[in-house]
Amino acid sequence: MSKTSRTSITMPASAKKGAIIEIRAIAQHDMESGFRYTESGKPIARDIIRTFACTYNDIEVFKMDFYPGMGANPLVIFTTIATETGTLEFKWSGDDGYEAINQAHITVS
Repeated sequence: MSKTSRTSITMPASAKKGAIIEIRAIAQHDMESGFRYTESGKPIARDIIRTFACTYNDIEVFKMDFYPGMGANPLVIFTTIATETGTLEFKWSGDDGYEAINQAHITVS
């Protein structure tokens, strides 16, 4: 694993059934593109987050790919529909075995 990072999720703790909820997910990660060089001229190895996925009660509701041009500490904002009480799991995967997982619970009434 390359390095650890902190993740943060912002979303409502409860919602009415059928409501559209906004989710904000961020991973603190330096994101090295692989295109830079050290002062001595050696290339700096690429170290980026490659994918982000969110599952809602084990059903994938959002997924995206990242590329070397993505900035550090990527913030992802997306929506989903509150269908039932359960757990949303957020997973970031990247170079050098990087993986970060976070979970949030939502109560649907």
